[in-house]
Amino acid sequence: MMERITVFCGSSSGVDDSYTSQAILLGQTLANRKIELVYGGACIGLMGAVADGVLKHGGKVIGVLPHFLKSKEIAHQHLSELILVETMHERKTKMNALCDGVIALPGGFGTLEEFFEMLTWGQLGLHKKPVAILNINGFYDPLIALIQSMVDHGFLKKSNQQMLILDTNIERLLKKMEQYTAPITGKWIHKKLI
Repeated sequence: MMERITVFCGSSSGVDDSYTSQAILLGQTLANRKIELVYGGACIGLMGAVADGVLKHGGKVIGVLPHFLKSKEIAHQHLSELILVETMHERKTKMNALCDGVIALPGGFGTLEEFFEMLTWGQLGLHKKPVAILNINGFYDPLIALIQSMVDHGFLKKSNQQMLILDTNIERLLKKMEQYTAPITGKWIHKKLI
């Protein structure tokens, strides 16, 4: 049972309105399932949308924000709890400690960096949490193709590729996350000797 999910997503809204509407719907779905949201603490972009989706439906939202970003006046003012930290790395560590799983929505460099660190920690066995992508309107299709290329070229094990949970539907994605079992194989790929 997942009690808290961390969501990584853009501080921008993107060009397609469906990104925002799906972020709000994800928030609503989490609230309806009594799953608390852990996220980056901002009031803008998809970050603000997913938080608002939870809050408007009576759910709990925990924001984790570095002091330097709070000073830029992007902190959400209506959260259940706002945790202030010193560094971006401390932020990720805290978000990991608070959650039972991770979902990525569309975003930029920051979203990918946070998401892949969590996926890498899972690959290294530092946690056994489900790590998922809500692939809204094919946004992550090029990334999914790149990950397949990593497998095809021998840089990623198939079992590690399968750690990544993918879906275009929120309910199906959450069901897959609830059923997730972490792989027991190691990360390293050894070239067979001829």
